Amino acid sequence: MQMLHVREGRAMKQNKKKSSRPVEVNLKNVKRQSPLLIWSAVFLAYGVLFYYVPLAGWVMAFQNYKPKTGLLRSKFVGMAKFEFLFSDHTFLRVIRNTFAMGVLNLVCTFVMAIGFAILLNEIKSRFGKRTVQTISYLPHFLSWIIVVGILHDALSSTGIVNEMLVRMHLISSPISFFSHPRLFWPIVAFAHVWKETGWNAIIYLAAITSIDPSLYEAAAIDGAGRWQKIKYITLPGIRPTIMILLLLNIGNVLNAGFEVQYLMRNGLIQSVTDTIDIYVLTWGISQSDFSVGTAAGIFKSAVAIALIVIANGIAKRTGEERLF
Repeated sequence: MQMLHVREGRAMKQNKKKSSRPVEVNLKNVKRQSPLLIWSAVFLAYGVLFYYVPLAGWVMAFQNYKPKTGLLRSKFVGMAKFEFLFSDHTFLRVIRNTFAMGVLNLVCTFVMAIGFAILLNEIKSRFGKRTVQTISYLPHFLSWIIVVGILHDALSSTGIVNEMLVRMHLISSPISFFSHPRLFWPIVAFAHVWKETGWNAIIYLAAITSIDPSLYEAAAIDGAGRWQKIKYITLPGIRPTIMILLLLNIGNVLNAGFEVQYLMRNGLIQSVTDTIDIYVLTWGISQSDFSVGTAAGIFKSAVAIALIVIANGIAKRTGEERLF
């Protein structure tokens, strides 16, 4: 019995020592990683200050906000601003334009980036691959003002596109691309593809390089060609990356753009050029109706969140990769 009491006493002392060690170790880790913790706190404070504190301004959407009276003394009008939005035919047309251009941009840039990454991966020459990749993502660093200037020069009545079409006898006279509403959305989609395909392909190339090379070797031994390797190895290998990026980009469908539409709009095609962002600028800044502009922005954010949740739920039910 005495031996048992002695052993129990020793065990309790050892447990106390063990329980005190993690605390000492944790304190040492905190001291050692203090620079990282300080910088993390700085970025956290930055995010709270510039991303969450401004959300208090959303209250303007439920007020008849006037800058003179401020947020605290402006009159509350409930959902009146939202009722105005959805009774405004201009806003309904703007939603159509934004959604159509957003979906078109998403499909075109998404498919082209995946296809370009796969084709680039098939280039055997390392120098050639690096050269093509470098050239392809350079347009990403151009501002939309420069891109729109290039489009105007290329698609003008005396531009290279009309000149080539006339010389190839595909058309008899130059086409005025910026006076036909039905041509504007494809032009915007082409601009996004040209500007972002090379940049968006980088992450897919990184995903392709992580695929086990032995799979390609085994497929070659079995007699598989390039198309079979792409279909049965490359595409399944990058499928998780594709799904995650697709879910993230679905939330940006209503971010169809502002600069390119605003810079290329004119009276002839204004019915198909205006987006929600341009509508917010028109009402919130030009007409000083900040409440309507804020309400339109809240609608845009709510739709983006809803699209991400719905897409994530569909991915979860089908067993695909998901965000949460």
